[in-house]
Amino acid sequence: MIRCSFLLDTDTQQLIGFSFRGHANDAESGNSIVCAAVSSAAYLTANGITDVLHVPARVSEQDGLLTVQVSNTAAQQCGPLLESLRLHIIGLKEQYPKQICMRNKEV
Repeated sequence: MIRCSFLLDTDTQQLIGFSFRGHANDAESGNSIVCAAVSSAAYLTANGITDVLHVPARVSEQDGLLTVQVSNTAAQQCGPLLESLRLHIIGLKEQYPKQICMRNKEV
């Protein structure tokens, strides 16, 4: 299962990042359309934040885990990208409820 956590600032409740972990386990490794869709959306968002908006972000990538977090002051600037990602994951979760778990996490 892919676990999608959207990081919210404790005080403002603004999106300040995300952390995605795991695999969909719906196909052989490298053949999962769910993993591909989630990964593509996550990397698009990360690249939009760091390489298009040029916002400094904490980015951590390990096998099966991607975390991106911006500062509270950058939350408004990155908000549209992060909200777009959240809406996209909601849509994927509706299509693939057994492969995606989604939650908000205050940080």
